[in-house]
Amino acid sequence: MSRYFRYCLLTCFIAVLSACTTAPKKPSQPTPLPQNDILKLKAMSMPKHLPIPVEGVKAKNLTDTWGASRSSGRTHEGIDIMAPRGTKVYSTTEGIIASLKGNNLGGTVIWLIGPSGAYHYYAHLNDHRRGLKEGDYVKRGELIGYVGNTGNARHTAPHLHYGLYLNGKGRGAVNPYPYLR
Repeated sequence: MSRYFRYCLLTCFIAVLSACTTAPKKPSQPTPLPQNDILKLKAMSMPKHLPIPVEGVKAKNLTDTWGASRSSGRTHEGIDIMAPRGTKVYSTTEGIIASLKGNNLGGTVIWLIGPSGAYHYYAHLNDHRRGLKEGDYVKRGELIGYVGNTGNARHTAPHLHYGLYLNGKGRGAVNPYPYLR
């Protein structure tokens, strides 16, 4: 056996041994949300009017899709705002990014806690804004993502699904359309 071959064999053996004895990485824990900021937001009143979250879309271009039939006997808990893929999506209110964890229906999503503790749901995004993370405090009108068709919208035209929940994450859905007019 040549000296070079023994060297290669020993190097591989050390690499395998090292990989087997290295402690496994612990899964990262979600960043705790800033409770003081959440309390301040909950004490604020919910705005009566919100800006349209998709760049270039005017109120006259919105269609009220609230309550429309969906698969599995569901009804639509929000409105769909049609726009080309990659169009900028802005926060309708100041608030805290509560979750960036995607799901089967919404695909790439953002849950934001805003004034009065209302949850704003931005779904089917193509992507989040670079560097956005859970616990970030964002201002009204701040860029948070980009229109797409992820999740169960993968066979539809790109759009933003915008939902508004007054009783917690995914609870107490209300029609956001009147707020955006």
